[in-house]
Amino acid sequence: MKRSTDRFLTTHVGSMIRPQKIQDFNAAIAAGQAIDKQAYEATLRSSVAEVVRKQVECGIDIPSDGEFGKPSWLHILTRVSGFEMREVARPKVGFRGWDPEGRFKDFYDASPFNTGNIRQAVCVGPVKYTQEGRAQMQRDVANFKAALENVKVEDAFLPVVAPCSITVNYRNEYYKTEEEFLFAVAEAMHEEYKTITDAGLIVQADDAILANLHDPVVDSGQDYRSWVDMNLRALNHGLRGIPEDMVRYHLCWGSWPGPHTTDVPLAEIVDLILKINCQAYSIEAANPRHEWEWAVWQDTKLPAGKILLPGMISHAISHVEHPELIAQRIQRYAGLVGPENVIASSDCGFAQGATTARQEREIVWAKLESLAEGARIASRAREKA
Repeated sequence: MKRSTDRFLTTHVGSMIRPQKIQDFNAAIAAGQAIDKQAYEATLRSSVAEVVRKQVECGIDIPSDGEFGKPSWLHILTRVSGFEMREVARPKVGFRGWDPEGRFKDFYDASPFNTGNIRQAVCVGPVKYTQEGRAQMQRDVANFKAALENVKVEDAFLPVVAPCSITVNYRNEYYKTEEEFLFAVAEAMHEEYKTITDAGLIVQADDAILANLHDPVVDSGQDYRSWVDMNLRALNHGLRGIPEDMVRYHLCWGSWPGPHTTDVPLAEIVDLILKINCQAYSIEAANPRHEWEWAVWQDTKLPAGKILLPGMISHAISHVEHPELIAQRIQRYAGLVGPENVIASSDCGFAQGATTARQEREIVWAKLESLAEGARIASRAREKA
């Protein structure tokens, strides 16, 4: 993974807003409708090429494919066996630990998270990668590498879900224990992680659930840190044999718009996070609930050889951060962990699903342009120091 040796580099967390044609194809596939597969594949290839070109044009040094080949960041169901879908009543958000005391009842009652039924995945058999899943992986890698041939970058990454985010969202009726289920998923994900790195690309493990389930885990009678440790051991199992400098880990607090008052503080789990077999850590650092946690790195030493990818822009607000603010944030982290160990990033992805956009496209591009300009300002200050 390229380090920031002479200037501050830029990246983001991965997901971008899908073009309408891709959204239409995904909607048809989800509804079980027949599609023109040749047209879909052609649209996907050209869309990936365009989103990569646009990222680099905005000043992003380490781009992704926008996750265009996946229906959502929780894409595993299209790639593995062992699950069946069932329609269930949508659980109240408060029951998931986001508002256990009902303090924000009116907010969550009005939220789309709390309406209608959902289709829930249930594990009913061994979790194994399928041939169709392998074909999808190889297609995504091929499309991305073809797009990269038309731009000038030294590193690029593909995001993939971490085991924890799968086993928490899906029910298990096959494996005897949560841990057994978790490690079976990690074993399956190993194939995807390795396919990416074998192609010379960086893999990013996305963990959107780990940090926001403190209350439900504790309420279930488990020790939260032990639960986190189990999930991260499973991730390391999935990453086994892959060079650390080909892996980055993304930690966020769920990304949804809301109060986030029950988010576990980074300081409570940072020592466990640093045991992951990766080189770089992508952590939310721009939103108003977590920006203050730069202070964690005053007391926590970043291990030698590791890199921080702190969020300098937020996916959750439509304000376009001023480049000077971004430069200040970058310089603050550089002063704590060393400028060569900082790559400026975003808090989270801009589109968690094929139809779930956190911002309008124009705002996303403006944010990335501002991120790049902020990095240039911080780089000039670094040269003078």
